[in-house]
Amino acid sequence: MGSKRKTDSPRNASPPEAPAAAEQGRALRKRIPRKAHSVWKVATRGRDVIGMLRESERGRIAELLPIRHARMLQSPFAFYRGGAAIMAHDLARTPATGLRVQAGGDCHPANFGGFATPERRVLFDLNDFDETLPAPWEWDLKRLAAGFVVAGRGNGLGDARCREIAEAAVRGYSESLREAAGESPLDAWYRRVDLDALPSITGDPSIFEFARRDVREALADAHVDAHVPLRRTRGGFVLVDKPPLLHHPTGKGERRLRTLLDAAMRRYRVSLPDERRVLFDRYRLADLAIKVVGIGSVGTLCAVALFVAGRDDTLLLQVKEARRSVLEPYAGRSRYPDHGQRVVVGQRLMQAASDLFLGWCPGPGSRHFYVRQLNDAKLKPLLERFDARQMAEYACVCGTVLANAHARSGPAPAIAAYLGGRHRFARRVADFAAAYADQNEADYARFRRAVKEGAIDVGDAAA
Repeated sequence: MGSKRKTDSPRNASPPEAPAAAEQGRALRKRIPRKAHSVWKVATRGRDVIGMLRESERGRIAELLPIRHARMLQSPFAFYRGGAAIMAHDLARTPATGLRVQAGGDCHPANFGGFATPERRVLFDLNDFDETLPAPWEWDLKRLAAGFVVAGRGNGLGDARCREIAEAAVRGYSESLREAAGESPLDAWYRRVDLDALPSITGDPSIFEFARRDVREALADAHVDAHVPLRRTRGGFVLVDKPPLLHHPTGKGERRLRTLLDAAMRRYRVSLPDERRVLFDRYRLADLAIKVVGIGSVGTLCAVALFVAGRDDTLLLQVKEARRSVLEPYAGRSRYPDHGQRVVVGQRLMQAASDLFLGWCPGPGSRHFYVRQLNDAKLKPLLERFDARQMAEYACVCGTVLANAHARSGPAPAIAAYLGGRHRFARRVADFAAAYADQNEADYARFRRAVKEGAIDVGDAAA
């Protein structure tokens, strides 16, 4: 299942260091046999799932944590999405070759999608980098493959189908990595997947959620966007509350947020290239509100800032708190003292093209933030609607995209040589993915018990 996806990349001669790197990769097979990657054995000591979740939530906004817990309670896949810290702990105890890349840290199937580049092309790529950090390449690939088994089971697919889907993700990765290994560094850097190269998947619009970014059309007559509702006023537009997911703070909270954001925006502006500062300076802040986003990020401070340049010219920026990566305890500290900068640099390394307004800023105290457009022609996969064929096709493309991202920062020839030309490694990782999906189900059951016992607060959600 799954098929090879071609990327937009010219083919030049391979770099001169490729033969030596390839020899290094082949030699690593003796030290870390590829079959070693098939094994997952749960640690019997020191693995406290609820404790790890609580530790990852330290310092978050306490009132929002029941929302996070309720979202994680929805399904094993929702729990998997919120459990990046748990899997980082587990992956650190699995075999690794020692070859490092700029890793995403949370490469599950829902963290890919389509977006518009500054040149207005629509690409398919990774779209979440909160946990990015240099780390072993295997960690991203194993989280991706296991995520497909978890998501496939959630769609009622049998174990054999789910294994095939996991294999498709690894095959897509391996094939693209081998292609990148044979190219010059510049050609490998330019590898990308255009959205229009995915007709067999995108031909079914029911399995994707589209969000328009044509402001004049979309906001006319008080249009309600899929992400934030806006209302036209005599002076332009304002954000409309949808509590508790989108709301304006009141009283002292409003003043604190305004003070925080004003200071952050001044520092954010400095992180932009000079020419983009000129563009940013044409907008003025019109409104701002607190927004709850995702699953893993719930409880971190996230604001939506509405900027305007004219009656119908609007710009929505997301100001999102950046915390320590879940990979840091196992892969080492970031070289950047500001976690917002860590996220932005990692995103620029891994994505084929990044948001025009991507930047970072330190906030008051020890808080760090990064900034991006809230929504720019985004396409979000609705994984719960995928059948087996669509899931396998999608897995192959996600593997391709992940390989392209790793090739920009890591030793592609060495990794490709370690993977080999057959699909033996894909089968090994599929073994791991199935075993780890079982582990995730056991962890999810433990989480449900903690909710039922009252140890985890989900607010008004039913356990």
